[in-house]
Amino acid sequence: MSDINQILARYRVVPTVSVDKLEQAVPVAQALVAGGIPIAEVLFRSGVAGAAIRRIVTDVPGMLVGAGTVLNVAQVDEAIDAGAQFVVSPGIDHAIVKHCHKQGVLVIPGVMTPTEITIAIDLGLRLLKFFPAEAIGGKTLLRAISAPFSQIDFIPTGGIGPDNLSGYLESDCVLACGGSWMVRPDLVEAGRFEEIETLSRQSMSVVESLSR
Repeated sequence: MSDINQILARYRVVPTVSVDKLEQAVPVAQALVAGGIPIAEVLFRSGVAGAAIRRIVTDVPGMLVGAGTVLNVAQVDEAIDAGAQFVVSPGIDHAIVKHCHKQGVLVIPGVMTPTEITIAIDLGLRLLKFFPAEAIGGKTLLRAISAPFSQIDFIPTGGIGPDNLSGYLESDCVLACGGSWMVRPDLVEAGRFEEIETLSRQSMSVVESLSR
């Protein structure tokens, strides 16, 4: 298991962070860390994503920072140049996967069918994003389609929150869960960083309750 996988397996929650203003990046990251989650997947949904990654990497040492919603090789390069340690894409893009492998960066593409899982295995991947989790059948579907692929770990993302987090984490095939419930855009925009910290701490309480 890689160092990144070990970190994901320890904390089991991957906050998907979207910031529209660069000055939001560090306070959000600091709130996550204060709440017990030193991980951030910064989404390429705004023009400041790359700069936000760089700012967090520089100002919040020890945080595992990745890039999410990566749609092309140019964004991969921007993310890596900014210091991203892993790359997440909504689906399997062969060019993105091959480029990440060439650069030595962990890539986690999204899948939703056995066919896509098989393609991912052929590309040498062992950690996949199950997306959009709730919209396509949730943990029931994930357990069913993952059964033949015991060598694969999944990060379900999409529609996951405090009410269903434990149900996903109890699945043997789930390494961690991704989501924005603790970093909702309205909280980020309003600068409600203490609430982000509280929600992060509550999420980690769920994780810790399952490990007892």
